[in-house]
Amino acid sequence: MKKLVAIALTSIFILPGAAISGQTLDRVTDKKEMVVATNVGWPPQGFLDDDNVLVGFDIDVAKEIGKRLGVDVSFETPEWATMTGGRWQGRFDLGVGSVAPTKARAEVIDFAGIYYYSPYVYVVHADSSIQSEEDLNGKIIGVETATASEDFINRRLQIDAPGLPPVQYNIEPGEVRTFPDSMMPFDDLRVGNGVRLDAVIAPEQTAKNAAKSGYPVRILEGIYPFRSPAVIIAEKGDPEWTAKIGEIIKAMKADGTLGKLTTKWYGADYSKD
Repeated sequence: MKKLVAIALTSIFILPGAAISGQTLDRVTDKKEMVVATNVGWPPQGFLDDDNVLVGFDIDVAKEIGKRLGVDVSFETPEWATMTGGRWQGRFDLGVGSVAPTKARAEVIDFAGIYYYSPYVYVVHADSSIQSEEDLNGKIIGVETATASEDFINRRLQIDAPGLPPVQYNIEPGEVRTFPDSMMPFDDLRVGNGVRLDAVIAPEQTAKNAAKSGYPVRILEGIYPFRSPAVIIAEKGDPEWTAKIGEIIKAMKADGTLGKLTTKWYGADYSKD
């Protein structure tokens, strides 16, 4: 009876949907498969190629983690808010989607480790006369919803990582428009200068890929609204699994794997702080 009471009391303090320590590693090891939540419409991080195959930087990173665990990798592509909102209840084993480690997210998901660093940029139409942050005051700015870009433009971004300089807010937008995926703001921007948007805030890699893909856009060179690390995420409550993935991330940094993958997909080594 005492044992049953102890179990009942312990269960009170387990968050709904939280993992149990060791549970994820056991599941992945037993199934010999790791289910990874990622993006499907965010080139070059994750996207479908001409053969309808999921490819990208985050896809390669996830596959490398699986290789080092000795398991196969399968992918799920939920909405961004679902992936970063926690309470996965075993649906995913890991999230590899270039997630910024904010204080708000730290309350609902665990950060297994930083695997690269991403500078964010302002992007305008190629015909725009905008040249500075000051020129963006009062303009219509587009961002992907539930991202660091949205938090930044609304002046509530709190990066949960040591050593980064404080975020500075230098513009007052006239209007902020949010979009459910990373490329939709660029689709509105490409329609024409000021037709739907005046500018977009996005990771530098995403902006460069849009320009490379033929979007008529221009990055405000040398102006970075903020710089953010990107973390691999895990469900809360399973420190053994989180630590295991953290060890793999460190090893991938140390042996140059992450440097090679960022260079492959982004044209530069973003793995160093």
